[in-house]
Amino acid sequence: MHVGILTNFATPKGGAEKVAIESARGLAEAGIAVTLIHGVDGPADPMLDHPDIRRIGLGLTDVWERPAWRGAVEGIWNREAARRLDAALAALPARPDVLHLHQWTRSLSPAVFSVLARSGSAVAVTLHDYFLACPNGVYYRFDRAEPCALRPLSAGCLAASCDPQSRAHKAVRLARSVVQSAAIARGFSRRPLDLVHVSDGSRARLEPLLGSRRFRHHRIDNPVRVDRAAPADPASGDALAFVGRFTREKGADLVAQAAHQAGLPSLFVGDGPLAAELRTVPGTEVVGWRAPAEVEALLRRRARAVVAPARWLETGPLTIYEALAAGIPAIASDRAGAGEKIREAETGFVAAPEVAALAEVFGRLKDDALVRRLGQAAHGRYWAAPMTLDVHASALRDLYAGMTGAAEAPSFQRSAVM
Repeated sequence: MHVGILTNFATPKGGAEKVAIESARGLAEAGIAVTLIHGVDGPADPMLDHPDIRRIGLGLTDVWERPAWRGAVEGIWNREAARRLDAALAALPARPDVLHLHQWTRSLSPAVFSVLARSGSAVAVTLHDYFLACPNGVYYRFDRAEPCALRPLSAGCLAASCDPQSRAHKAVRLARSVVQSAAIARGFSRRPLDLVHVSDGSRARLEPLLGSRRFRHHRIDNPVRVDRAAPADPASGDALAFVGRFTREKGADLVAQAAHQAGLPSLFVGDGPLAAELRTVPGTEVVGWRAPAEVEALLRRRARAVVAPARWLETGPLTIYEALAAGIPAIASDRAGAGEKIREAETGFVAAPEVAALAEVFGRLKDDALVRRLGQAAHGRYWAAPMTLDVHASALRDLYAGMTGAAEAPSFQRSAVM
């Protein structure tokens, strides 16, 4: 079995790349030959250092680093990306049995779908976001600060000023969506495109929008890279923690305001456009980006709970899963896929992304006995059915077996990528 994994970067610039890289490693450790193809060149994550992983960079440029006009053109359809991907696949000593796409908007563009369709390989796409259906990728009205209720590419969608940048950006993204839909319809009219959903919630929203005429829908959890250790003692922590990019759609401002209202400190690990605003809220500490091991150590020492109160319909934030694995209570938005992994009032809480609702939950976390009980239950329940890299790789092997018609995933033979 030979699997090709495609994404924008060979380093984790976001959740999609992180999962692509970890999937490559998990499959390689399971004896599957992997070719990871990334659009933009640059340093590679050490996870990709494995004898069964071949890495190919296409030498493309991130569209956000292009002049506006050129970034718009290449974002809609990057002919050079298609040419280079075609050449890279043709140069492989053996055609991949499966090509698995994780992200394409920053470099590969919708042109990638035409290449994949004529490759002769089975094709899978993991939906880390809503770009396959929604022009702005998050199915969210930035103009109203609320989830979108419009059907993508409907008259209402075309008229809505929902883009986080501008109406000009919305026009470009609409064009990209139209071209993308046409490429998929043309390329996958005779065989299905296999779609992988990372949460039940995102599948429930996307499947009706996309339909099943040319798609087969699957459900696989993202992997969580946390080594099993003794549970943390969150009752000894002093702050409510937020990890990631500080934006309104992710609810960073809600954490600061609700924590202050509840009389508890808040700790922010990461960065983003709201950083300066967060620092003005009393009791807020912003420490910037840290290496993954530092983040885990910091949360184990400081966090009474990890909070992800997204306003948008987040597919599955890894920070919640990582908190549960460490034995730290988690609080997720009732709009986020990660809420599915929380047992209400047993391992954490699911709340509306509103200051009053969060402040009420935060107030309960002043109780050390409750926090300690939540943390212990979170650790126990997570490790009873962990979302490890091995489990993720096994699920992928089962998926690929079905896609390629193999009898059983365990019967795959090890093959080398020359």
